[in-house]
Amino acid sequence: EMEVEELQRLLASMEKEHRNLLARMEAGEAELERLRKVEGDKAAQQDRSAQLEKEVATLREKIHHLDDMLKSQQRKVRQMIEQLQNSKTVIQAKDTAIQELKERVSYLEAENLEMHDRIEHLIEQQVSRGGLSARARSKSEYVSR
Repeated sequence: EMEVEELQRLLASMEKEHRNLLARMEAGEAELERLRKVEGDKAAQQDRSAQLEKEVATLREKIHHLDDMLKSQQRKVRQMIEQLQNSKTVIQAKDTAIQELKERVSYLEAENLEMHDRIEHLIEQQVSRGGLSARARSKSEYVSR
């Protein structure tokens, strides 16, 4: 989550820089157009025009690069969010399975106790009918089983 927040912060920063570069590019293009229209020193205008064209080309490259980086970071953020959601789903499924197993164990323990009680009851009935030898034999059979 911290990594996602950091990526989102970087995305916001890149978007801000993208807007600033677009504004600078537009200002440069406007200045270039203005210089082309203004009459005056042709050599100075040509130099300034060439300089502005280079700057505009450089800014376009930077903007293109930032667009690519922005798209890449957005894909990474989407993938991380998807992975996080998948992990949460897996954890929930495992928690559900654990809970079901705990319930099953509790049920089986209760069933086991009930069986023990029945066996003890049967042993007591045999003891009351058959005496001590039957009781000793029944308990030893029960232990071996």
